[in-house]
Amino acid sequence: MELFARAKVVRLRSHHNKFLYVDKDEVRVTQDRDGSSANARWTFEAAPHSAGAVRLRSRYGRYLTASGESFLLGMTGRKARLRTKAGHFLRANGGLPPWRNSVTHDVPHRTATQDWVLWDVEVVQLLTPTPRPERTGSAPVGDHN
Repeated sequence: MELFARAKVVRLRSHHNKFLYVDKDEVRVTQDRDGSSANARWTFEAAPHSAGAVRLRSRYGRYLTASGESFLLGMTGRKARLRTKAGHFLRANGGLPPWRNSVTHDVPHRTATQDWVLWDVEVVQLLTPTPRPERTGSAPVGDHN
């Protein structure tokens, strides 16, 4: 979770150099090279009451899920593996259609596909610290005579 400690908005880049991208239908996700699009930005939230669990919310206010399961975070450096409670990982697919640019969840069984579940995390916006309220209207304590 250290990687996300101060993150408010992130982008996730796959091993194909494409970003996790929510489609205009507001439901499906794919991969797209346009990392500047708001559709490639995900608001990071720590899941309440679940140590180590995170939620990623799209620009449309919907959460990234797999089969209705929230994601758990596993990290390697600046890369993240997003894992469901069922043990499947968010996977960036490539190749010929229909696989090109698709995103699925899977358990990689071959060494050749191990990197397909690693995502580079790019922090787009940091959390801003909340300022402490200033004390007002209080007089110094002392002798009033």
